[in-house]
Amino acid sequence: MINMTHQEMIGFVGFSIVSAFTPGPSNLMVAAAGVVGGFYRGFLTLLGVAAGMATLIFTLGFGLGQTLLASDPGLLVMKAVGAAFLLWLSWKIATADVKNDNERTIVGPISAALFQWVNPKSWVVGAGAIGTYFNPGSSSVALDAAYLAVLFLICCIPSLLTWLLLGSSLQTVLKNESAARIFNRVMGFLLAASVILMFV
Repeated sequence: MINMTHQEMIGFVGFSIVSAFTPGPSNLMVAAAGVVGGFYRGFLTLLGVAAGMATLIFTLGFGLGQTLLASDPGLLVMKAVGAAFLLWLSWKIATADVKNDNERTIVGPISAALFQWVNPKSWVVGAGAIGTYFNPGSSSVALDAAYLAVLFLICCIPSLLTWLLLGSSLQTVLKNESAARIFNRVMGFLLAASVILMFV
């Protein structure tokens, strides 16, 4: 079992919930998935985000991410790939044909999971979690890393669920074509704006 006091565990749970809830590209992705695909399809995107984050935390627990975090070229490549994906997704959402469901973009669970590996916010959260709550001198590094990853997975789902419920609750309202177009453009703009934040 991981060597954490009850206070540290409570702190990690709070950290996980808050970091997953605060606005970022993944939250907007989950909300948009709820609008386009409804609760069920959006929940698959949510699970992809949560699983991707948990896998990233597990990997950082082994110190495998430290090389990238210490490499300016590596960080730049990661940001560039994440920015390109977000700009593509922003354009698809903003220009989607609201009359044609096939034109409306939803990020699947695998893509959502893979996106966490090029999402700077995910790396900041993951590095913060490992740097604060993980003991690299533990005799069971793999078990400890897995414990933190699973705990984060469990904790972040309720936070992401809030964004999914927000998105899916707007489905009825956005059956109006004008409202749907406005929403798509706003969501596209917010996603594009998050690209700027990556480089700040």
